Amino acid sequence: MELRELECFLVLAEELHFGRTGERLYLTQSRVSQLLRALETRIGARLFERTSRRVALTPLGESFLAGLRPAYDALKGTVEEAREAARGVAGRLRVGFQGTADGRVMAAIDAFQRDHPGCAVDITEIPLSDPFGAVHRGEVDTAIVLLPVREPGLALGPVFSRQRQTLAVSVRHPFADRSSLSAEDLADCPLVAPAGTAPGYWREAQAPAVTPGGRPVPRGPLVTTLQEGLTQVAANRGGMLLCRPTADYHGRGDITFVPVTGLPDSALGLVRRRDADTARLRAFAAAVAAAAEAR
Repeated sequence: MELRELECFLVLAEELHFGRTGERLYLTQSRVSQLLRALETRIGARLFERTSRRVALTPLGESFLAGLRPAYDALKGTVEEAREAARGVAGRLRVGFQGTADGRVMAAIDAFQRDHPGCAVDITEIPLSDPFGAVHRGEVDTAIVLLPVREPGLALGPVFSRQRQTLAVSVRHPFADRSSLSAEDLADCPLVAPAGTAPGYWREAQAPAVTPGGRPVPRGPLVTTLQEGLTQVAANRGGMLLCRPTADYHGRGDITFVPVTGLPDSALGLVRRRDADTARLRAFAAAVAAAAEAR
């Protein structure tokens, strides 16, 4: 069995288009057709139904895909692990972060690069409104995001920086003079909330629709970035829940941060795709855990 034939089948099963499959594999359409015919000859049956208008998996093709995908991913992972073991922790690691790459994040990156000078680290901000998309799409290798994380395709760990929540409000807001708030007080303040493609459970955790006692919380502006949210807060268009370190980092004269009791602590976590467990990622996770423990 030729590995290239299997790769061609897997990509064609995703694209269902010979032209796009060829583009992804840097092959001509005729070469894609040739590889597919060779695979179907080995198996002894058609894996795709092909007409001038559409390409679709046959029932046998569906079954073959279900069995092949995990086996191919495991084989690819084994080869990658062997390659990394041979050359050590090297290459390039792309790290995403939400909002702020603060002292905790930078301490972990500095420690990782000190211990693994052969591995370069690219640092990329990911939108507040899309905490997991860049990891799912392979745009970053790992990301530090706000919890909760309930994505079946992502692995979580370590979890760190559990902190009490604060409510960011304009200095003109009635809450600005309060020394603290209860979660029930949120019913009297529209909450700035993440927009976009973030999962519903995650958006609810950052801007709950109801208080723990069941009182509805008014919905404030929808934003895609932390800075956009803080600008809405400064304009007195709503409050925004933030952890204490983020509040301290973004201190400014037109916003005050009031502690809130009765809410779960905020926490950060490192996420990666479950099918992307590499030596680089394991070493970086260890650096994050060590930096968090040191602080």
